[in-house]
Amino acid sequence: MFRRNPCVSSLQLRKELLIAESELNRPQLIEEWQAVAGGVRLLGARAKSFSLFASTAALLMTGVSKLRGGTAATNGTTTSWLDRALKVANVAGSIWMGLRWQKRAHKDK
Repeated sequence: MFRRNPCVSSLQLRKELLIAESELNRPQLIEEWQAVAGGVRLLGARAKSFSLFASTAALLMTGVSKLRGGTAATNGTTTSWLDRALKVANVAGSIWMGLRWQKRAHKDK
């Protein structure tokens, strides 16, 4: 590949070898960089999926805690079935709206 030329010093020869090695390493570096970028994209997708699951679980837990929180009125008497049904409907509606909003937000991304 390289011919020995008496005018070429050992430093010049070493420089040419390093340049050739650099040219060989460049495609490997690009390939490794693309693999890392793909891993980061996969991690981002998993994090987005997990965040959707976590926010949905938090929304459901909030609804459950609202339902369990007020079984008796402050004066010690129990609430009527109509009050309880309205409370359940209110919590179910807020959960439904929250899930629809999260689904739309997830589709937009």
